[in-house]
Amino acid sequence: MAKTFRLPKEEPLLNIASYARGGPRAADRLTPSQIEQIRLTVNRAPEAVVKVLPRSSNDLKAVGKHIDYIGRRGNLELEGDGGERLQGRVAEALLEDWDLDVDDMRRQGSLAAASKRTPPKLVHKLMFSMPPGTPPQKVLSAVRNFAREEFYGNHRYAMVLHTDEPHPHVHLILKAVSEQGVRLNIKKSTLRYWRSQFASHLRGLGVAANATERAVRGESRSAKKDGIYRASLRGDSSFLRTRVEAVANDLANGRTRAEPGKQSVLETRTDVMHGWRSVADKLERSGQLKLATEVARFSQALREPATDRDQIAEALTANSRSRLRPPPTTSRGPR
Repeated sequence: MAKTFRLPKEEPLLNIASYARGGPRAADRLTPSQIEQIRLTVNRAPEAVVKVLPRSSNDLKAVGKHIDYIGRRGNLELEGDGGERLQGRVAEALLEDWDLDVDDMRRQGSLAAASKRTPPKLVHKLMFSMPPGTPPQKVLSAVRNFAREEFYGNHRYAMVLHTDEPHPHVHLILKAVSEQGVRLNIKKSTLRYWRSQFASHLRGLGVAANATERAVRGESRSAKKDGIYRASLRGDSSFLRTRVEAVANDLANGRTRAEPGKQSVLETRTDVMHGWRSVADKLERSGQLKLATEVARFSQALREPATDRDQIAEALTANSRSRLRPPPTTSRGPR
């Protein structure tokens, strides 16, 4: 029976909120790595993103379709874990090379014995991305270096760079069961660690990159499921359309709703603000006056926290005002 591999749960490198609470986590001195990340954060270095794409990872047909999709049906060259170049429609060859059919047979036997409904994943579908303007080849090199350190010799993987969207990103497909029979279980702490390592590899290539929590940067936008997010970019997300219609109806009828989670958002912001003040004090005591001033300026500029509903209401209100605004007049000279 395969074991489940879990990374130890780790605190974020820059856990600003902990400084507001005091206690053993809030050490009197900041480490050099923490100071470096504080500098990156207050200078608003681009944030590295690592996502796990959630759907269609637990049967051979779905995995094959995903490999075809990220390879643009043979038009893009994939790169294997040994550095080999994989050209054309390589899905079938990868499924065979990785023994996924064997894994699937073993898994089906385990499912029959345990009477489970949802089969475990055969692969993990990861996406590493950076904001527009980041050199795409450096994004690919950073992912290559990251994958070699984290997975080589344990989990089989293949990757491909996409540049057909403004933000360069790399799709990496990772075999869920290692060569030693250990199943990789991705937790939030795992993703947090991977993101910090991805950013570190980018910095090693001369690309400014950071990996901090949204709340630390004063952002309260909740993370949307990947399918909803992509549909929203195309303008055809039924989930978002329903949310917008509900908020518009409330605004039209003068209703206000206490949104679940708003109090938690406000409490987190309070902790973050106190935390940044504590960080500024520590920097001042250690003689780093310039960075302390930058931290104070950064924290003062943080926006008020807003839930998804708040942001939808703000956008609707702004749109309504723009419609009511009279068109600009043009002056004409004498005819």
